[in-house]
Amino acid sequence: MTLPTANDTAHPFRDLPSLVAGHARNRPQATALVVGEQRLSYATLNALADRVAAGLLRDGLQPGERVAVCATSCPAYVAVYLGTLRAGGAVAPLAPSSTAEQLVGMAVDADARRFFLDAGVADALAAAGVTVPVDLPVTRLEAIDAWLPPEGNQPAPVAIDPAWPFNLIYSSGTTGTPKGIVQSHAMRWGHIQRAAISGYGTDTVTLIATPLYSNTTLVSVIPTLAWGGCVVLMPKFDALAYLQIAQRERSTHTMLVPVQYQRLMARPEFDSFDLSSFRMKFCTSAPFHADLKADVLKRWPGGLTEYYGMTEGGGSCVLQAHLHPTKLHTVGQPSEGHDIRLIDEHGKEVAKGEAGEVVGRSGAMMTGYHKQPAKTAEAEWYDPQGNRFIRTGDVARFDADGFLVLFDRRKDMVISGGFNIYPSDLEAVLRQHPAVADCAVVGVPSAEWGETPVAYVVKRAGAADSEEDIRGWLNGQVGKTQRLSGLRFTDELPRSAIGKILKRELRDAWKA
Repeated sequence: MTLPTANDTAHPFRDLPSLVAGHARNRPQATALVVGEQRLSYATLNALADRVAAGLLRDGLQPGERVAVCATSCPAYVAVYLGTLRAGGAVAPLAPSSTAEQLVGMAVDADARRFFLDAGVADALAAAGVTVPVDLPVTRLEAIDAWLPPEGNQPAPVAIDPAWPFNLIYSSGTTGTPKGIVQSHAMRWGHIQRAAISGYGTDTVTLIATPLYSNTTLVSVIPTLAWGGCVVLMPKFDALAYLQIAQRERSTHTMLVPVQYQRLMARPEFDSFDLSSFRMKFCTSAPFHADLKADVLKRWPGGLTEYYGMTEGGGSCVLQAHLHPTKLHTVGQPSEGHDIRLIDEHGKEVAKGEAGEVVGRSGAMMTGYHKQPAKTAEAEWYDPQGNRFIRTGDVARFDADGFLVLFDRRKDMVISGGFNIYPSDLEAVLRQHPAVADCAVVGVPSAEWGETPVAYVVKRAGAADSEEDIRGWLNGQVGKTQRLSGLRFTDELPRSAIGKILKRELRDAWKA
């Protein structure tokens, strides 16, 4: 099979397992995967994926059927992912941070044919007294050899249709019950093709410290393997260990969420590490503040690209921060071929320069939410010509140059006394106070105003300011309708595994 080249972004469809197999034939000893002391060549990873595919086909897996996997990052996890795809199945990667009930519920909702998990997940299920249904076979990754066919076993070829599901990713659950998001092979092929402009190739070394169940991670791992590079996985993020690995492995690419950038740049020894091998750094999943972007650009070699979009797909925006240093307060411009529009609460497009909910359309769109047609319909918007868009729930406006300026998620907007208050505006001011290391503003019920904004603040070490000191300072900086009615210190803000602040938890904690 002829592999695509960096200048051939219109190449006919190729599925990821076939691309990996091509690298295994052409460059069998090239390193594909590094996890701690383990280093797997393309030949080794491909052979392991073959055995997984053969085992699933032996057990009766049919095209499009799901295989659930829940574990920390390890070589067997990657092999299960590739092997499932090679057998024609789709992967349902689940978050180990979920409750035991959620984990089993998602596996059942996915109609999984097999459930791969590791010791940590198995122990958590046992401790909670939650059992997996008897008709869902479970395989422990630590003991996967006992399930796998013998070495050298190859699966019967499966011709993968671009429309087949690639994965079923469950939403983080930060806003309620997780929903299964169906993404196709065609969608992933589009990501692989577009990755060429970011310098992915056979010499790529991508350092990953986010979990494999997250789309944030997959948008870097998939192109790296597709283009024949090396993926270096950290099962758990640690800022100092990250810097040590980046220097040792001569990393060229990385995907990090904002809180990880924040912790890395705060390390006192950051500037002593040789990070000159980096060509491109990526960020997505949570608000990436302009001052942090500026610090990364100043002190960390290589380009910096921020992606704005959703796991559900639709439209996305890209900010090449190294090329647009005066636009760091934005999330960039719509990606090529992506149609981004803004609508009001009645579903009508807003006038130029006005704020509205972001909706997007592109070739990278989810098929829908698994078994939830009503939720799928809620997430869709159609223009007068009948074109389908995906709603984001985010409020933003375009500046005069076509860069998108985000405000907040619509549900996080506080309506106090009839006035719209964007928490992100207040958070931006709070971060200017020298005693504030991190913060989050949420709306809580108010008998007088309907809703009122309150803040949680992580105080800098050694700061002597009181809660009332900081609240009083903030209220002196903002308009009368924006003033905080309360402020509390907290040791840390609750976050998901990919760095999103769990504002629902903060609202619940305040009301409690």
